[in-house]
Amino acid sequence: MARFEFFPRICIALGFADPEALLAQARREAEAGGTFFEFRLDYLEHPELGLKPIKSFLQRHPEGAVLATCRRRANHGRFTGTVEEQFRMLEAAIGTGAAAVDVEIESAEAAPARAEALREHARLLLSYHNYDNTPALEPVLRRLMRIPADGYKLVTTARKPSDNYRLLALAKAHARVPLVLMAMGEMGFPSRVLSVAYGALHTYAAPPAVPGTAPGQISAHQLRHVYRLDKLTRTAKVYGVVAHPVEHSLSPAVHNRAFQSRRLDAVYLPFLVRPTQLGDFFRLAGQLPLSGFSVTIPHKQKVMRYLDVVDCLARRIGAVNTVWRKAGRWRGANTDADGVRVPLERRLRLAGASILLAGNGGAARGAAFALVDAGAKLTIVGRNLERVRALARACGAEALSREALASRHFDGLIHATPLGMFPKTGECFFPERIPANVVFDMVYNPQETLLLRRAREQGKTVISGLEMFTEQAARQFEIWTSQPAPRAAMERAAREALVALAQPIMSS
Repeated sequence: MARFEFFPRICIALGFADPEALLAQARREAEAGGTFFEFRLDYLEHPELGLKPIKSFLQRHPEGAVLATCRRRANHGRFTGTVEEQFRMLEAAIGTGAAAVDVEIESAEAAPARAEALREHARLLLSYHNYDNTPALEPVLRRLMRIPADGYKLVTTARKPSDNYRLLALAKAHARVPLVLMAMGEMGFPSRVLSVAYGALHTYAAPPAVPGTAPGQISAHQLRHVYRLDKLTRTAKVYGVVAHPVEHSLSPAVHNRAFQSRRLDAVYLPFLVRPTQLGDFFRLAGQLPLSGFSVTIPHKQKVMRYLDVVDCLARRIGAVNTVWRKAGRWRGANTDADGVRVPLERRLRLAGASILLAGNGGAARGAAFALVDAGAKLTIVGRNLERVRALARACGAEALSREALASRHFDGLIHATPLGMFPKTGECFFPERIPANVVFDMVYNPQETLLLRRAREQGKTVISGLEMFTEQAARQFEIWTSQPAPRAAMERAAREALVALAQPIMSS
């Protein structure tokens, strides 16, 4: 059976209502290094207007390959014509230079002879889409393979994390069948990356800053440069971050840069896991298998029940942010503590130092135990005095009301509340005098908060939350790989990712 072997791993899907915009975007992507493009003719009000852009594009970029699609509205496309008109449009696209066409199974079943005739001059990709869930996949593949084609595309919707592996398992079970496999939606994103490593023909990407033609698409630039899709192998170790939400996590950019710096065959993926789906995620983690992962909101406490071993500090804190597998057992630790301790130790000697901790939530709890263990004299303040007292009792610190701050001064201050975080950047826990020599803000979006700006104006030494994020991520890297972390590269990646996001960021 013929395969799409001469096509690259990334197909950039171009869906535009204007033919000029379609051509312009295709040219921009080609100049950025893209060579394989899907022209969605059905996005045009008059699909025939997409034929000239195909021809014009290939004249300027003969090295490019075009996959033409004209999906009917009945099958979640935008083309309102008949099946016969659809085939005529695809035949015309081949006539203008399209190297391949995508035909949905419903149309192919309605006119199998027309579908087979397309193969005389182009490659035929036969596709199945399910926008509701991920059904039993073997019957779907058997249905597709009743009609001869050069490749078979199964696109489903992920409703739970393990749906990703069900698609990957299909690739393993049918290694000799040319397949394109992926689950739509944010939860299905891992399948978009890993399916290619498992032998799928290609995956789909969106142009930068343009909505994709399917939920879950990211840009080709991210697939190439963050996830290194072109170099990913079947034996690559898989890591990730488990969160809900997960879309704005900095961790994929930071850890993938670290793997690249150390030339490791590994990839780090975002795993969207809803609060009730942690058990299902662990099934996915065992099947992949996952080598390790970061844990953030809302799973840091609940994840502990799924682990075989939890280190002492993480158990005292009551939260785990780092998980890895060793000797077949899941192990957990909390590197947030190092994220607080190490940056402070670069500026002052913690043993015997007076430290004020502002906050009483999960982030504050990790910092409190880390500081007490380091020998600091810890004082805790917060908006909820009852919760402040409870945390102080748990870790052996002093509880202080906000009113009592006026007469106190400390060697160091750690701010562990959301005040000042984007988009509420005008808020600050300390409206006037900041009662410490060293000021450490855990908030890192924006990189310089109002608190840090005021601290600089008052002549204080300041520590950005980005330094904490980088340090806790570096410790994760070292736990997983047993190699020194490339901290400078990781910090650069975090700063670049923050600039690119320019919106609320979740700590991971």
